[in-house]
Amino acid sequence: MRISSKTAKYSLGQVVRHREHPFRGVVFDVDPEFSNTEEWYESIPEDARPCRDQPFYHLYAETEATYYVAYVSEQNLMPDISGEPLDHPEVTEMFGEFQNGRYPLQFGLN
Repeated sequence: MRISSKTAKYSLGQVVRHREHPFRGVVFDVDPEFSNTEEWYESIPEDARPCRDQPFYHLYAETEATYYVAYVSEQNLMPDISGEPLDHPEVTEMFGEFQNGRYPLQFGLN
């Protein structure tokens, strides 16, 4: 039996951006490897489909036009260096005030 020891590159409350698509987001959960539905995975064009064996991040994401929740592979993310907070309405439910490029958790996790 192989024991996985993947380390997530990004942490809860960190602001990241997608490498190819025009959106930013705040990390609110991390899966050590792909943990979404097969249907979701198959909906990604094969030539753009990320490897399953890497961390995947749940983000409160936003574009200039909309807010949503995104599920993104680590290979498709990069740190956001804009220093700008997000306007996503769900961010304030989980995190405190934006400071030093990130959001602190409002409460402890289990």
